[in-house]
Amino acid sequence: MVLHHQAFFLMRYAGGQGCSWIQDNSIHMHQNPNSSRNCRRGSVDSAFPSGTAEVASVENLFEYICSGPLLGKIGLTAETIAESIDKWILYGSLLCRLFQLSDMYLTDPQRKRFYHYYIPVFIWCENQISKHASQFKDGEDIPPLVIGFSAPQGCGKTTLVSALAHLFDVTGRKSATISIDDFYLTAEDQGKLREANPGNSLLELRGNAGSHDLPFSVETLTSLCKMTKEGMKMKLPRYDKSAYNGKGDRGNPSAWPVVEGPLTLEIVNKNLEAYYDAWDKFVDAWAVIKIQDPSCVYQWRLQAEIAMREAGKPGMTDEEVEDFVSRYLPAYKAYLPVLYAEGPMGSTPENLLVIEIDEGRNPILEN
Repeated sequence: MVLHHQAFFLMRYAGGQGCSWIQDNSIHMHQNPNSSRNCRRGSVDSAFPSGTAEVASVENLFEYICSGPLLGKIGLTAETIAESIDKWILYGSLLCRLFQLSDMYLTDPQRKRFYHYYIPVFIWCENQISKHASQFKDGEDIPPLVIGFSAPQGCGKTTLVSALAHLFDVTGRKSATISIDDFYLTAEDQGKLREANPGNSLLELRGNAGSHDLPFSVETLTSLCKMTKEGMKMKLPRYDKSAYNGKGDRGNPSAWPVVEGPLTLEIVNKNLEAYYDAWDKFVDAWAVIKIQDPSCVYQWRLQAEIAMREAGKPGMTDEEVEDFVSRYLPAYKAYLPVLYAEGPMGSTPENLLVIEIDEGRNPILEN
């Protein structure tokens, strides 16, 4: 049983690319409101393939929403969608503005991403928040609800969380985002780890078990979960993956975003058995993004590195990307089935949403 848990968490922890956490206090409130919540055009281009533009009437949009693969999982019916169609239209318009798209001319992949994926997940998050808040009496401090997003690297967690954070922001709910990647060891400490484990390819680069500063993560998350009062502030760490030609280093604290209380929402994540006390125990609800073939991670990671290089930042070469991803594929293939079958440690069926996506990062019906 112990071996089972070790294997399970090794897979979820070995990701290289982190998730992003949403925690109900927008860290983007202090940024330029015209920056589209800091979404880069390069990431949007890679996230949304081009194609023939389509214009849909409200009736057609309603039928399209009802055909989505996630509705049954989150308890939505045609009747509830009809009653809230104005919200769906509003959310779609807000996402178009975020990603600099026209809501009258969305490609099929774009429309699918918005109405079959991002908005349903947002509604699921809202429901989780309502359930969480209902457990407290009037006047009581409500601690932040932590929602984890677990998925292999490159499958679109960052873009998904950017969309969710934007919707929470514009609908008046504070949120903050953070990733397990933000707690990687500094470049100096990663070097010491590498020197202490000569010949161990799993510890040469960031990503695998042991390459995170767990005490720092516990300290940060504990503080975040206590931010229930007005005026409370703290900085959230950020990791710079472009430093040292793509090998990465912890970002300069002067550039870390400041989050303000009170927080009332969530976070994202990936872990390992030794990381339970540092991560899983903080998470109240999980969204697990499921993939059919782990080998597609290579192409997704390559797209991200190309976008980073095109943005003028140092990034890994194609050969370095192949080497980087190869260190995680064995773990993905060995342990993903356990995650998909049982969910993360401590998760319960009523607080778990499994979303299967295809190679284009679009949700599909599970087999």
